[in-house]
Amino acid sequence: MNQAPPSVWRNPIHFLAFGLGSGASPWAPGTAGTIAAIPLFLLIQPLSLFWYAVVLLVTFVVGIYLCGKTSEDMGVHDHGGIVWDEFVGYWITMFAAPAGWQWMLVGFVLFRIFDILKPWPISWADKKVAGGLGIMLDDVLAGLVALGLLQLLTLFF
Repeated sequence: MNQAPPSVWRNPIHFLAFGLGSGASPWAPGTAGTIAAIPLFLLIQPLSLFWYAVVLLVTFVVGIYLCGKTSEDMGVHDHGGIVWDEFVGYWITMFAAPAGWQWMLVGFVLFRIFDILKPWPISWADKKVAGGLGIMLDDVLAGLVALGLLQLLTLFF
């Protein structure tokens, strides 16, 4: 079981890195973090593709700092409760996705599959890239693979 440090509730950087506290879930914090990303997705979904991409870029860059700083402060590389990377990975998956709860669910499932199984090159990034960039990169790659599959599915359904 993942124990969230008390700083998650006191330190705004840790609170954000822990996905607004969702990463403090004692069970499946990555899944809890991805679920917590959905309401925020609903806020950014109506944006034009340009502004949505800007949000992705900004949240990725900010995430490198948030995740790296929190990891450093905790003395643990990629603590399971750090889920800002899941937020960004899910939002990448949902880039240009059709509207509707069905597509949000399909994107959720695809992202979680690739985030959990970590096929190559996701596994390579997870093992070889350190710091905040490493924490973010494997989820970005999982999001990109899930995005590709989701877009492929939209061609058939």
